[in-house]
This record gives sequence, structure tokens and C-alpha cells, in this order.
Amino acid sequence: MYLAMNRFTVRTENSEAFEALWLGRDSYLKDMPGFVEFHMLKGPETADGTILYSSHTVCQTEAHFTDWTRSEAFRAAHKDAGTTAKLHEGTPQFEGFTSIQTIS
Repeated sequence: MYLAMNRFTVRTENSEAFEALWLGRDSYLKDMPGFVEFHMLKGPETADGTILYSSHTVCQTEAHFTDWTRSEAFRAAHKDAGTTAKLHEGTPQFEGFTSIQTIS
């Protein structure tokens, strides 16, 4: 398995709009070859007035994820990314992981 995560730091006052954006968009992930599951995770509010969010995509292989990032569906899912960047601080921080153990 391959896990792709993007971390977003969101000011508390933008959290409602940020969540609405993610919950209301069509990601097209369910049609992606090799797609396993997706989670949008929300952390606790911090003392500085921000909340950490993390998108968590699980694919069968890293190649499946890479193919997704090069697809028309990916471009369609992210077409408004430039206009919504004001909802989070800085750029999302990408982290990719290959699973070395799975327990289920």
C-alpha cells in the first residue's frame, strides 16, 4: 500500500469554509485505478488559533497514486485550488509513505 498525505494548517475562523470545501467537492477518487480509501482528518485546535487537517489517500501502489496525479480527473478535482488557498496557511505539506506492515 501507498499512503499519500497533505497537511493543511487552517486558521480557526476559516475552518468551517475549509471543511465545506472538502466535504462538498467531487474528488473523482472512487473511479481511480488502485484507489483503496480516503480520509480527511481534523486535529485539535491549537493555542495559536489554528487547526491541523490532513488528507489521507490510500492506494494499492505508489504508481497508482502517481498516475492519479497526472490524470484529467486529478486536474478536475483540483481545478479551484488556486482560489481556495486563502483558507489555509502556506502551502500544503505533502508526505508519501510505502507501507511495510499492515495489521487488520
